Order: sequence, then structure tokens, then C-alpha cells
Amino acid sequence: MASRHWSDLSDREKTAVLIAASVQISLAVTAWIDLARRPAEQVRGPKPAWAAAIAVNFVGPISYFAFGRRR
Repeated sequence: MASRHWSDLSDREKTAVLIAASVQISLAVTAWIDLARRPAEQVRGPKPAWAAAIAVNFVGPISYFAFGRRR
């Protein structure tokens, strides 16, 4: 399968890519801000590990919000 370039995508596909990218960036930025502001005792595990995990597409920020924070 040949790789596709941005110019090969339809307008609908370009819009979908941009929406997915903006959601991913928003989730990651929100998670990093929350991690930076939250005291270490309210985070399950080391903060640097969570900071790296948040960089993983969609899975990282969602995992942080679901499992990384103490209430």
C-alpha cells in the first residue's frame, strides 16, 4: 500500500484528521497542566512517568485522568 500525502486526502478526510489532532492536543495539554499543578501525593506513581505516558496518543491522557489521579 502506497503512502498517502496530505494533498491526496479528500476535504472530509482532512477535516477528520484536523479534528482528531486538535482533540489529541487538547487532551494532552489539559493532562499536562493538571499533572503540573497537582501535588505529587495526589498522583498515583511518579509524575515524570505520567508526563511521558501522556504523550502517547489518546491512551496516555485518558489513562492519566482515569487511573493516575487520586481523589
